[in-house]
Amino acid sequence: MDGKQQKIQFNLTSSRAGGGEAPGGMRRGTEPDVVENETDSQVNEQLMEEILEKENLIQALKAVLRNKGAPGIDGMTVMQLPDYLRANWKETRAKLLKGEYGPQAVRRVEIPKSGGGVRKLGIPTVLDRFIQQAIQQVFQRKWDASFSEHSYGFRPGRSAHQAVEQARQYIKEGNGIVVDIDLEKFFDRVNHDVLMSRIARRVKDKRVLKLIRAFLNVGVMENGLFQPIEEGMPQGGPLSPILSNLLLDEWDRELEKRGLKFVRFADDCNVYVRSERAGQRVMESITNFLKKRLRLKVNEEKSAVGKPWKRKFLGFSFTSGANPKLRIAPQSLKRMKEKIRYLTRPTKGRSMKQVIDELTNYLRGWHAYFGRCETPSILDQLDRWVRRRLRGLVWRQWKRGTKRFNELRKRGIGKDLAAQTAGSPKGPWRISKSPALNYALPNAYLRSLGLYSLKLAK
Repeated sequence: MDGKQQKIQFNLTSSRAGGGEAPGGMRRGTEPDVVENETDSQVNEQLMEEILEKENLIQALKAVLRNKGAPGIDGMTVMQLPDYLRANWKETRAKLLKGEYGPQAVRRVEIPKSGGGVRKLGIPTVLDRFIQQAIQQVFQRKWDASFSEHSYGFRPGRSAHQAVEQARQYIKEGNGIVVDIDLEKFFDRVNHDVLMSRIARRVKDKRVLKLIRAFLNVGVMENGLFQPIEEGMPQGGPLSPILSNLLLDEWDRELEKRGLKFVRFADDCNVYVRSERAGQRVMESITNFLKKRLRLKVNEEKSAVGKPWKRKFLGFSFTSGANPKLRIAPQSLKRMKEKIRYLTRPTKGRSMKQVIDELTNYLRGWHAYFGRCETPSILDQLDRWVRRRLRGLVWRQWKRGTKRFNELRKRGIGKDLAAQTAGSPKGPWRISKSPALNYALPNAYLRSLGLYSLKLAK
C-alpha cells in the first residue's frame, strides 16, 4: 500500500502550478501560461494554487480514503479514487485552475433522526469530496483562529464535551435560566447569497468563489430524478461544516457584543442568563436577528426558555442545585435503549457471540461519549437492563419447553426449578429476571462472551 500511495502522491503533484507562491517565485514544474492568463486579482491571491499544493492534496486524499463513505451518483467508490486520479488528475486540475470545473449532482439519501423524522444527506461523488476536502483544509487553517471562542462544533481541538463543561460553568456562576435555541433545518435552509457574501469577504480568488457556488447549486439526484437546489448545503460534504461555522460566526459575534454567556455547537446554541424575563428578551431579539441578518429560522418546537435541568444540550443535561452534576438526558437514554432493543432483537442465524460482539461495539462508542456522566448509578442500571435483554434473547432462542428444560439442567439448575421455569407462561422479559435464568446465564458467562460493562469500563 505504501508504494501505491507514493505513486498516487507523485501523480497528484508532479505538475503543480505555482505551489501557492507569487509568479516571480514559481518553482520548477509550474505552468507559466496559466499564470499569465490570470487576472490581477487572481495573481494577488492565488488561493486555488494553494488548494492544489502537494501536501494539501496528499492530506485530502488520505482523509477521503480514511473517512470511506458511500459512492455518489457516478458509483465510484473511495477505493477506486486513487486509480481515477492517476488517469485523470491532470485534466481535472487544469479545469480547476481555469475556473471551469463543474461538480456533479449529489446523491440524496434519507436516514432516520433519533428524535423522529428523517435527516436528508447529500452524498457528493468521491472526486468532488476530494476537491471539497482540499478546499476545507485551506479554509480551516486560514479561518479557524478567527472564530469565536464560544464555538465548539467542527473545530480542531474542540469537542462537545468541552461545550457541555462550559455550559455547566455558566450554571455554577448563577445563570439558572437557559435560552435553548435550535435552528430549523439549518443545513437545508442556508441562503446561498448570504453565505456567498460572507465567503467573499475572506476569499478574493474568483475561481474559488465560482467553485463554491457551483457546489452549493449543483442539485440533487433522488430516486433517479434530478432536483435543482436554491438554498441549503448538503450534509455529507466536507465543505459544509467550515462554511456553517463561517456563517454562524456572525451570530456568535452578535451574542458577544451583547455580553451574553453562551455556548454554540454547530446549529445548537444555549445562552445562559439569570432570569426568565431576561431569557424571553434574548429569545425574541435573537430570533429577529437570525431572521433578518442571516435569513435563518428558529425551530419554535425545539427551542425554549427554561431551567437547565429540564433541557438537554448535546445529549446531556444537569442536576439542579448550586453545584450541578452532568447527567445523561432522558431523550438520550431512550434512544440508547431503542438501539439496544434493535441489536438484541430475535433473529435467525445469529449466535449469542455475534449478538454480543455487535452490541459491545455500540456500547463502547456510546460509553466513550456518555461515560463521563456524574450519575454512575444510571450506568449500573443500564448494565442490568442490557443483561436482562440478552437473557431474554437466549430464552427465545431456546424456543420450546423441552429445549429450555434441558439447557437449564445442563447449566446446573435443579430438576424441579428447571421444570417450573421451562413450563412458565411468563414472557421472555419476565423470565429474564428469574433466579433460574440468572444462575444459568450469570454475569461472568456474558462477560466471557465479550460483553462490555458500562459500569466497570475504565
